[in-house]
Amino acid sequence: MNGMLFIARLFIASILSTGLVFTQTAIAETAATKISSARQNELLYFIKHDCGSCHGMTLKGGLGPALLPETLAAKPKDYLVSTILEGRQNTAMPPWKTMLSQNDAIWITEQLQKGSVQPTQLAKNKPSQDKQAPGKPSQDKQTQNKQTQNMQIRGEK
Repeated sequence: MNGMLFIARLFIASILSTGLVFTQTAIAETAATKISSARQNELLYFIKHDCGSCHGMTLKGGLGPALLPETLAAKPKDYLVSTILEGRQNTAMPPWKTMLSQNDAIWITEQLQKGSVQPTQLAKNKPSQDKQAPGKPSQDKQTQNKQTQNMQIRGEK
């Protein structure tokens, strides 16, 4: 009789916890749609620079696997959100929960699974870190000047 009671309690607990998980997921999905356009822009920048540093700048893979819709389609959203927030043990995937909220991770997951993040869209409207200071020659021009100086020192033209 104790065995039946244990199984019944286990069954009830599993039903209650499943309902709680579904409720939390539904609430989180609703909140994800409320991310401001400014925050979405920041998240696109984050995807390009932080995710892209391991998953490739075009998200086709690198140190980490590809983050393309066809590679993510079969993975449950909750699994991907958990991976973003908690990282993956024994891999290079770090936890991002100190920088991203649950809603941020859901939004990123949705965008990646839909294929909404395009290389040309990444970091849109974000100022380039590569811009040179006014009056300072570009890196290419600096390299060319240095090569010219070296040739002059060696007596070459």
